[in-house]
Amino acid sequence: MRSTPHILVINGTKVRRPVFILGSPHSGADVLARAVKRSAGFHLTAGRPNVLRLVYAYARRPSIATGRGVGAARVLRDAYAESWQITPGGCRECPADCRALAGLPPVPPGAAGRFRPDAGRPAAGRPAEEPCVEPRGVERFADATPDLLYSADVLLDAFPDAQFVQVIRDGRDVVAEMLADDGCLGWFRPGLSNLDEVFPNPFLGVEEEDERRRWPSAALAVKCALRWRGSVRLSARLRAQVPEDQLHTVRFEDLAAHPRRTSKAVSEYLEAPLSPGVMAGLVRSGAPADHTDPERRVGIWRDRLTPRQIVQVERIAGNELHRLGYRLSD
Repeated sequence: MRSTPHILVINGTKVRRPVFILGSPHSGADVLARAVKRSAGFHLTAGRPNVLRLVYAYARRPSIATGRGVGAARVLRDAYAESWQITPGGCRECPADCRALAGLPPVPPGAAGRFRPDAGRPAAGRPAEEPCVEPRGVERFADATPDLLYSADVLLDAFPDAQFVQVIRDGRDVVAEMLADDGCLGWFRPGLSNLDEVFPNPFLGVEEEDERRRWPSAALAVKCALRWRGSVRLSARLRAQVPEDQLHTVRFEDLAAHPRRTSKAVSEYLEAPLSPGVMAGLVRSGAPADHTDPERRVGIWRDRLTPRQIVQVERIAGNELHRLGYRLSD
């Protein structure tokens, strides 16, 4: 049973139908998050420390959330009550990824929380000490914290009217980008992989005893494939559990090929206009960090993965790739 609705007020605005953007690492959810962040009426955050700590606590130890019932939802809702506050200097407390979504430059070392009249003006045209959004114009709140997918049940308990947008991408492309991301690979270090305490492990995607036994010696491509496989299986379960009008799925390949069409579909789902020009521009720029031709972001696994790695990924996640309509290599 879902918790009863709770009225949350941020800067004088009631939080109604908050939007949460979900996806596996490197799914392309960041492109969609940028478009929402830069659309009128939205205040989107990503990776604020108080929310991030809870998200990873629930992701890595699901029993923390399930064992506390509505308590976990209340704690997460309280974290958003703080995270979504719009205050002078508040953006300086945001992580680099959140600032990048708004087109703001990184905060110089030692400058967080400090007023700097000489800091100049960010890309959005606002003084650096001011928030990235004007409170009086905010009508909707959103969040795109990494790995938010693993907290979807808690989010729905915390915000029964929430709207989810999940992004799906070819797992081979995801693995190719994960292998180049030290932050993603860091979760596989012996000190952080918690298979001895948590099994099955949705966060690492390890569900079978044989996978658990082989984990210490498994290749990095295998571990990345397990994480992607686990995320899309969780997305499938989410689709079966969440009301149809509260979950919209975007395929990254469609976003890259038809950004305006995708923007229109997401706008209709959210009942709020997203700028198709912004979406198209973000895809053309290869956002966020890989400023390559956008077509190279679709199918990059063909160049980045070795033949052995391709076999490893398709062996682990072939069923999911096929189910999602991705053609397996010959």
